Amino acid sequence: MKKIGIGLLGLGTVGQGVANIISNPTDRHPLVEELELIGVSVRNLQKKRDISLPDSIFTTDPIEVVNNPNIQIIVEVMGGIEPAKSLIIQAIRAGKSVVTANKAVIARYGEEIANEAKAAGVYVLIEAAVGGGIPIIEPLKQSLGGNQITKVSGIINGTTNYILSRMDKEGVNYADVLKDAQQLGYAESDPAADVEGSDAADKIAILSGLAFGGPITRADIPTKGINLLEAIDVNYARKLGYGIKLLAISEKENSQSKSKESQPLSIWVEPTLVPENNPLAGVNGVNNAILVEGNPIGRVMFFGPGAGSGPTASAVVADILNIAGIQSMSEDKPFNLDPLLSAKSWKKCHVAHQKEITKKNYIRLIAEDTPGVIGEIGTIFGKKKISIESIVQFDASDSEAEIVVITHKIKLGQLDQALSDIKNLSQVKRIAATMGCL
Repeated sequence: MKKIGIGLLGLGTVGQGVANIISNPTDRHPLVEELELIGVSVRNLQKKRDISLPDSIFTTDPIEVVNNPNIQIIVEVMGGIEPAKSLIIQAIRAGKSVVTANKAVIARYGEEIANEAKAAGVYVLIEAAVGGGIPIIEPLKQSLGGNQITKVSGIINGTTNYILSRMDKEGVNYADVLKDAQQLGYAESDPAADVEGSDAADKIAILSGLAFGGPITRADIPTKGINLLEAIDVNYARKLGYGIKLLAISEKENSQSKSKESQPLSIWVEPTLVPENNPLAGVNGVNNAILVEGNPIGRVMFFGPGAGSGPTASAVVADILNIAGIQSMSEDKPFNLDPLLSAKSWKKCHVAHQKEITKKNYIRLIAEDTPGVIGEIGTIFGKKKISIESIVQFDASDSEAEIVVITHKIKLGQLDQALSDIKNLSQVKRIAATMGCL
């Protein structure tokens, strides 16, 4: 059998993991032996790396790899939006299938890339873009395809989960844990994409499109990270029987619209109180977990390492083998796209307006420690038809008290109106924190 040529764009942590698997096929799936690394594009030829590859396959020109006639599959693991996006499209137009771990590109340009792939008759597979080594993309496209998916939720950023796990278990403050995470290599020197929530928002945009059948406008997803989270809220959550996780949630809204109209989805990323009996509560460290709920399957959870060279490279090579298997069977002739492997949209979807998103909420207020203040706060919530699950006063002093409210499920528009009125109460000094709650 003729070897299947692989071109690698990027040789960082994930790229080296992929190259290592291809170069060491012993005791792996037999198809790994049919893969041959033909070209590798890097920024710096002189950089020392932890893998030994022939000098002849290296280049600093990624176009050279894309246009190499001996390469059938391009693997993009360079990261960033450009030039990665342009290189993916150039590879597709050159008749090559693509495997990518690039969630930022797929979240923003996935529909354009899928259309290009369909026109060219090639595949673009993205298992490594979400959840590291956790197989979630293909299950959503294939194994769970017979279900009516109602909700996808989860912990899909390992950096923030490591930080929150330590804040909860050890009582350490955010800034100190972030420094530790950077020293251990769990967080980048510039951690903004992780701690401000944009990485998780990219991933839930991708999962939403697959679960609900239509492309999602990434910029419409309300996103709040953990960078402003205070240790006191982690402490109060624990006292109330919750942990705090950065969750990404996508849920089908109850809609009376006809099937041809766009389906509204409640999608958001936010630090969220998770009850101790929820499966996500026990997911700690750099692990990820994704809950999928649907009919008739009920609830299933995918759990595992969410980042790193090994897990992500594992997902990349799984996609390569999917394509290589089809290409081998086709005897190097053009193949028809398998709709289960292809990212095909069949419905129109959109992110519901933030005011229409429905969820439980945690609110922490700083107020004067005077008689009747809790009653006045409760009255305002009642006037806005907001049902309260609990209202508790913590840490009262001579001058002020911390009041924590957890609501039942309400629209965020209702909450905004209530908080606007609460701010105007003379006894309330400020609204210190708001978060979601499961």
